[in-house]
Amino acid sequence: MATYAKTRLSHSTDGKGIAVAATSTPGTSIHTGSATATTYDEIWLYAMNQSAADVKLTVEWGAATTADIIEITITTEAGLTLIAPGLLLKGNASPLIVKAFAPAGINIFGYVNQITA
Repeated sequence: MATYAKTRLSHSTDGKGIAVAATSTPGTSIHTGSATATTYDEIWLYAMNQSAADVKLTVEWGAATTADIIEITITTEAGLTLIAPGLLLKGNASPLIVKAFAPAGINIFGYVNQITA
């Protein structure tokens, strides 16, 4: 029977927001997936823009290749914007890492539902 556990993003301190410091690839690390092949991480991410202008956020979903990039414009001071609605990362012997970069002012919040078979 599968087990399910809700947990913080692996690069978050005590569940707090993660400031996106990187301005280009490789991005700031947000979450590192499992090293176990039978574990899936269902990842929920929200971004907040504290700068005075809209900001383009780029998320590298496990890799920095074209097929693994999510781009979204985060509106200034609009509160939390959903950027990853429960997308999955499968466990891998070389764990996959979600990273993000933006020109300025972005903080990422979220959580992981870790599912093991």
